[in-house]
Amino acid sequence: MYLWAKAFHIIAMVAWMASLLIYPRYKMHQAKSQIGEPLFEAMKDAAVLLRKIIMIPSMITTWILGIALIGLNPAVFQLKFMWLKLLLVIAITVMHIYFTKAGRRLDEEGNAAIVSKFKVLNELPFVALIFVVILVVVKPF
Repeated sequence: MYLWAKAFHIIAMVAWMASLLIYPRYKMHQAKSQIGEPLFEAMKDAAVLLRKIIMIPSMITTWILGIALIGLNPAVFQLKFMWLKLLLVIAITVMHIYFTKAGRRLDEEGNAAIVSKFKVLNELPFVALIFVVILVVVKPF
């Protein structure tokens, strides 16, 4: 059971990270046009579908399966790397929430200035992912 939960946890995490990397790109393209224009509406619709079909379900699944894995192997919480991993996952979740809120503001206001932050923050989920994978595989602590 543990290995199945772990496999699906990794699958959900990969889907979540992929969505967090593409969502800001959709919004950057959307910001190149105005509310009502075809590009704006197409990117808005694509971002909504991405959020509903991939981003939110994969984040929830990642969290549920991560908690289940800890429940199945509570000794892992005695390892220092797990605490740092958990902090990074919380940071990724905060980025997810920020991207979603800023994206919705863009949908409503058409304010392209919101997207300038996306350009800076877009790569942070990937950087966090690198550290999470290193922590889990190498267990440096």
